[in-house]
Amino acid sequence: MTGTAARAGVVAGVDESEAALVAVRWAAEEATRRGCVLQLFHAGLFDTAGLTGPERSREAPRLLERAHRWIRRAAQVAEEASPGVRTEYLVRLGLASDLLVELSADADLIVLGSHGLGGLHGAAIGSVALRVAAGAHCPVVVVRGRAKPDGPVLTGVDRDDSALEFAFEAALDRGVSVVAVHAWHEGLLDAPEIVEAEAQCEEEELHRRVEALSGKYPEVAARSCAVRDRSPARALLGFDDAQLVVIGSHGRGPVTGALFGSTGNRLLAESACPVAVVH
Repeated sequence: MTGTAARAGVVAGVDESEAALVAVRWAAEEATRRGCVLQLFHAGLFDTAGLTGPERSREAPRLLERAHRWIRRAAQVAEEASPGVRTEYLVRLGLASDLLVELSADADLIVLGSHGLGGLHGAAIGSVALRVAAGAHCPVVVVRGRAKPDGPVLTGVDRDDSALEFAFEAALDRGVSVVAVHAWHEGLLDAPEIVEAEAQCEEEELHRRVEALSGKYPEVAARSCAVRDRSPARALLGFDDAQLVVIGSHGRGPVTGALFGSTGNRLLAESACPVAVVH
């Protein structure tokens, strides 16, 4: 026995929403691919305002029973999606976003539905998903849309190669290819010959970075695509055949959406397939 703390593997946020169960299905298959445990997590928010001591004592068990009922349902869904997947349960009282960020320090991956867990009904993306994706210490997948089973893993290439490497690993696990996209744009006053030279430089640099990882993952077919577009999100949304979109994120912040800016927020709200955010 070593002194290293056990990691939580894949953590899936669970509540009564259908979006959460969709995320559990995705998480179960991912845990099986990784050969790790799937931890089903529920956060119960216990509002004690206006309750007497005896009332609080009666309410807490009811809240926990509801939570365990949802967890048991999620476990059934996980088993149906990936028979034999190993599951663990964790129920805690508190704010879902705060608790999930705390859990992420010892997890390999956090998986959430695009709604639920306290998010606004009818919103394009739940507030919990945004806050956890922004503040987590490990990669976060927000399950939305419909993944194309044989589609490639699509990744946006930015300042570093964290997202690119995550995309290669995901593609290797799934036996599919990687499409690496980098969006760039010219200056307002650039002459045509300058724009042409910039385009060539952007394509060569992207190809170099993709080729470097191709050498590390020779089993994964990859292609690079430098797109002349002022909107990286629009460039990525233009590819509609992916099974997973991977984007990078730099730093952490407590304000919902402040970390990503328009690119991350738009992808999490509009992507036609699950989105992985890699710090």
